[in-house]
Amino acid sequence: MAETEPEVEVNGEAEGEAEDDSQEQDKKQKKQTRHDGGAADLERVTDYAEEKEISAANISSAVEQFGNQRDKENSLRVAREKELQKVQVKKEDIELIMNELLVSKTLAEKVLREQSGDVVAALEAIISN
Repeated sequence: MAETEPEVEVNGEAEGEAEDDSQEQDKKQKKQTRHDGGAADLERVTDYAEEKEISAANISSAVEQFGNQRDKENSLRVAREKELQKVQVKKEDIELIMNELLVSKTLAEKVLREQSGDVVAALEAIISN
């Protein structure tokens, strides 16, 4: 029969238990460094993003540009509508378009004015849209 070596106690623990504890501590330390590495990666990512403050002057400038553009578009639209009002259209032509294509009076009149009173062109324009 083979004799087994007796376990030697180190600091009140058996030698085998001391090795297990040191292995567990190594595992915990590796886990901790892995998690710390993720935090370091996160720090590197967030370092690149710079926080910029938006100044009130920039905001008011942008709002002013939008307002100016809207005003310009409105003035062009009003000028276009005034030009269209000058075009003479016949009531019979408007009724013809309304009856043939089953559209509203305002649409028929608008398209007829845009086509300079040409009934055939107005009919084609409504059909193509």
